Amino acid sequence: MVTAETKMPAALRLESTFKKVGLLGGVYNNHVALEKACQMALSRGCETLFCLGDLGGFGPHPNKVFPILHKYRVQCIQGNYEESLIKRLADCGCGYTHPKDNYYAALSYDYTNSRLSDENRALLATFPQQLQFKLGSLVVHLCHGSPRRVNEFLWETTTADAFVSREVEKLEADILCCTHSGLHWKREVSPGKWIVNVGVLGRPANDGHTNVWYTELAPGGAQPSIEFVPVEYDWKKLVAEMQDEKLPAEFMETISSGWWTTCLEILPGKERMRGRF
Repeated sequence: MVTAETKMPAALRLESTFKKVGLLGGVYNNHVALEKACQMALSRGCETLFCLGDLGGFGPHPNKVFPILHKYRVQCIQGNYEESLIKRLADCGCGYTHPKDNYYAALSYDYTNSRLSDENRALLATFPQQLQFKLGSLVVHLCHGSPRRVNEFLWETTTADAFVSREVEKLEADILCCTHSGLHWKREVSPGKWIVNVGVLGRPANDGHTNVWYTELAPGGAQPSIEFVPVEYDWKKLVAEMQDEKLPAEFMETISSGWWTTCLEILPGKERMRGRF
């Protein structure tokens, strides 16, 4: 498991400059939502798609996401899932601390780890751990949890602007983008400097709606254009596959209800109060 002292390596810097990009977080094996989100993002003018890690976990059939990533030329970075799967570790390294969270995380990780093909596991090792590119004149930095730790949770209500400002300055970036927490949010942390949690495709945002989310970025005018885009997909198809694979009923309930039923103990108080459980 990654510890607080672990330093993330330097980011891969792309030479290309983009006008509009789509950012996908936490796929969690939800190949149905992934396909729909890729179609939507390209139809809405995104030139390139990036995935911020955690392809596996929670959903069924981990190998189904890879042909979709290839089809839409999605550029991926590693999340904690990729790191654990590459090294064949015993757990997902998700960063949970409560036994209940870790119980369900173990079920999810063990399912993906036991079914991922050797070919696709090897592919994960080719993903950079962080990535940086230019969006017009802006520099965008992609990480999974945070720049300093792959499994750090950056929540809207507990993430300090001063911390993000320092990280962005060290990275020589304008926009810091992450995922991992499962909840999308954005904030200007200092003049012209932003943090964006791009959300996840793998499960709903604990809001009672079955849609999931991805993020579109463009340079904008006085400030960048940051749009959270809802993805309506065939969640009933996903639930049927989860049922066939005998995944936990709690996971299926989340997909069909829009409310998180597991991995709730990590949530800060205000985020927890927004959900049903």
